[in-house]
Amino acid sequence: MSQGVVIIGVQWGDEGKGKIVDYYASDADVVCRFQGGNNAGHTLVVHGKQTILHLIPSGILHPHTKCLIGSGVVVDAEVFLEEINILKGLGIERLEDRIYLSDRCHLIMDYHRRLDEAREEKKAGKIGTTKRGIGPAYEDRVARRGLRIADLYNPEQFNEKLKANLDEKNFLLKELYHVEALQTQHYQQKYHEIAQNIRPFVRDVSSCLNGLIEDDKKILYEGAQGVLLDVDYGTYPYVTSSHTLPSQSALGLGARLPDQTLFIGVMKAYSTRVGEGPFVTELKDALGNRLRETGAEFGATTGRPRRCGWLDLVAVKYALQVSGIKNLAITKADVLSGLDTLKVCVAYDCGGQRVDTIPADTARLWKAKPVYETLSGWKEDLKPIQKSQDIPRALQEYVQFIEKFTGARVNLVSTGADRENVIDIHKAF
Repeated sequence: MSQGVVIIGVQWGDEGKGKIVDYYASDADVVCRFQGGNNAGHTLVVHGKQTILHLIPSGILHPHTKCLIGSGVVVDAEVFLEEINILKGLGIERLEDRIYLSDRCHLIMDYHRRLDEAREEKKAGKIGTTKRGIGPAYEDRVARRGLRIADLYNPEQFNEKLKANLDEKNFLLKELYHVEALQTQHYQQKYHEIAQNIRPFVRDVSSCLNGLIEDDKKILYEGAQGVLLDVDYGTYPYVTSSHTLPSQSALGLGARLPDQTLFIGVMKAYSTRVGEGPFVTELKDALGNRLRETGAEFGATTGRPRRCGWLDLVAVKYALQVSGIKNLAITKADVLSGLDTLKVCVAYDCGGQRVDTIPADTARLWKAKPVYETLSGWKEDLKPIQKSQDIPRALQEYVQFIEKFTGARVNLVSTGADRENVIDIHKAF
């Protein structure tokens, strides 16, 4: 019987999903990406060596895995090739046999990046985009004018579509944003070369994955961003441009989920957010700075400092509700070590009204105040701990509080950046 594990962030991204995927990948045959683009940054630390990937699934560091990038991902082919070169530099072999790139993926083009940057600079109220062209690429996909990887291998059709897109985008860049136009001929040649370089990786990923599931392979699904950045259910408009919920895992790969599939939500032991948007528990003080420095809270994609705050369980419970996730992995518990007390947000005060979920009206969320409960902290160094029975009592109580409040089970607690710093309470595969 086929087995699957879907890893989804249940905060605003940056929850440490890369490490959790890498941990579970040791038991998986296949690791898949199904949404987002290179606005995701998954940081892996193996034997003290750090590797950051943006497109290629984190499981590539395990030599036995196949890594699939599904049609729900928008692909910057230049970034993809840069990551291939990074992996080759690490001595990872047989990449053409192990990395499958869907021919149905939409391409992030240079004009998408230029538009993304120009729009963000012009806005009075910024969203906090990574300026990687993700949003404009998804816009073109929905508007049915996008370029897909399959188009690269029909040069006449590709050139025709490219010219039509550049005519439109250049008008916007010049007339609305007063930015220099892009030259059609240059990009025709550029993408002809890119097509040849990525060809060894291009596959019909849907057919490949369906075959692997039929062969009872263990499949691991790697989500990007987090539920609270979902384009429908996140803190709109301060969200990403794709669906980040576990239901997207089948849609973004064109294959049914395995017969037995476990959904795991990844959350930090506290809260962080990159970019703009309401953040009810944000700490703009020395404690917030301590969390940022101790937790190395700087974006893997942009390097931007992350905003830090106490754990917002209202947001986590809401994310679990809209996603249907019943299992949790808690990361960065070690960052809270040494604090005498910990605060946990259990409700919002919205103009004197107690609110127990995230309101759709983002203006209300901007004004919300946190309602906290206080728990005891722990002093112990968590990194050496490997067994659940050795978890300090205060951390046990913290975990139990999270489980009781959310109704979800905590499967795993991460106690440090390295692959070995894990307390595996309940096995996934």
